[in-house]
Amino acid sequence: MLNEREIESCYLGQFIPVHYHHNMLMDQNRMHGFKSAIDYAVKPGAKVLELGGGTGVLSWFAAAKADKVYCVEFNPDMVKEARKMLALNPNGEKVEVVHADAFEYLPPEPVDVVICEMIHVAMLREKQVEVIESFKRRYLERFGGPLPIFLPEAVIMAVQPLQQEYDFEGFYAPIVQFQETGMIYSGTQEMAPPAVYSIIDFNQPNELSYSWEGKFIVERDGQINAMRFVTKNILAVVPERSSTIDWLNHYMTLPLASAVKVSEGDVLQVSFQYRAGGSIPSLQASLRVDVLYEAALQPQQYVPAFA
Repeated sequence: MLNEREIESCYLGQFIPVHYHHNMLMDQNRMHGFKSAIDYAVKPGAKVLELGGGTGVLSWFAAAKADKVYCVEFNPDMVKEARKMLALNPNGEKVEVVHADAFEYLPPEPVDVVICEMIHVAMLREKQVEVIESFKRRYLERFGGPLPIFLPEAVIMAVQPLQQEYDFEGFYAPIVQFQETGMIYSGTQEMAPPAVYSIIDFNQPNELSYSWEGKFIVERDGQINAMRFVTKNILAVVPERSSTIDWLNHYMTLPLASAVKVSEGDVLQVSFQYRAGGSIPSLQASLRVDVLYEAALQPQQYVPAFA
């Protein structure tokens, strides 16, 4: 039995409780995106591997076309749940649920597609990057090339300065917040457009840490007291339509240790660093936000007028 610390530091993503997986089944954006991407990526007769299968739903999507699907799950409770649910669905017999550690498991034969969804905002907490990098190394040692297609294929990560309200019925509490995308939150003010700080291509070797320093031009007066982290998963690239099938994680808003007062036109400098699969507090501790140039102190620029 793993204790809470072991689950958080080592196995989150492979040891998520059953009820969280049930919530994932009810997330229509996630389900529709993955179903569409799997339907595109998996060709008739394919062999498929899923790392961290949970309820087995993504493996079941693949079984609609694949001849064989290996669904690897580390949590014994989820292994039982997946086997039970797959038995209730057509093509479920094509999915073999394997009780194993995704960091160690290799299929008994080469596969065409690898599905892995151990994804948290900013690639924190869960082990997506580590699991895929470990798999690629071990797969090449056993089977040689080429590598299978990975789903998701890539991840784009961005960051954005905010003025965030932390008043809860008069109780001030600067907490980490997760917000649905496409929603307007009255207590959230975007102070500058988001900036991309990392692109992960799972078909290429990837580092396990991120370090970034960038600048923003502030668009309105106020104070910056939080940073929003945005994670866009490119589930599949569809070149014949010049498009992608995407899934956007909920936004993650991290409060700053101290607010920074800003005016329109100020130049803000932001820096941070963290490791893939690391804790949210480790990212918060590294966040540095400063006003690099104050607009009011810069010389006026006069543009000559021509008749």
